[in-house]
Amino acid sequence: MTSSIARITLLALGLTLLALAAPRPARADETITREQADTLIREIRELRQAIDRLRAPRAAERPPDEKVKVPLAAPKVLGKADAPVTLVEFTDLECPFCRTFHVNTFDKIKQTYIDTGKVRFVTYDFPLDIHPNARPAAVAVRCAGEQGKFWEMRHLVTVNAATLSREKYVEIAKGLGLDTTKLDQCIDGGEQFKSDIDRDMAAGIQLGVNGTPTFFVGRTAPDAIEAQRIVGAQPFQVFDTQIKALLGER
Repeated sequence: MTSSIARITLLALGLTLLALAAPRPARADETITREQADTLIREIRELRQAIDRLRAPRAAERPPDEKVKVPLAAPKVLGKADAPVTLVEFTDLECPFCRTFHVNTFDKIKQTYIDTGKVRFVTYDFPLDIHPNARPAAVAVRCAGEQGKFWEMRHLVTVNAATLSREKYVEIAKGLGLDTTKLDQCIDGGEQFKSDIDRDMAAGIQLGVNGTPTFFVGRTAPDAIEAQRIVGAQPFQVFDTQIKALLGER
């Protein structure tokens, strides 16, 4: 995996050097066109996503199928508190794999198990260093939660994972009918939320989380659950099998 990343990095460097070595425009005051700029941005984004894919945990590198004790201190919870099964998520809001899970799998889990009272869903933030927008996005989502729109904001931020920015958070907030002035003030002064995110990170590290998304699923208990680890943007069938086993269903 490291050698593959190195090859991509060298390729990117080579492309940059080729661009620098290319003949200069005839006029010094000529500038890059909007179309050229959009193409360059798209190619950089695709390169970054390729590197992310190589850095993601592969099947052979995933932790063993062991049960671990997962604490549930001050989590963000969706679903009934007394649901028999708890599904815990550690996510990075800029992570393309987290977006894949959210778009392709989460809705079906929600409809099948969360909305029917069988599963409570608990989410923790685990912003990776390779994603500079992940932590600010987590703060923005928590600030939206101060106005009662945590889950709505989190959904739209995750869907827009490839284009996150302060302007995007404000745009999403406007669409949700939030007070954007209060949102801006909260983001700028969100020290408490930053500390909460640090605690989420510490909890994940303690559990051996080293990539996103990572999940833990187990029978519901008040303060902690004995849970099975699930790593990566797995399809619905993987979660379905684990949840049915915990529910005693075939």
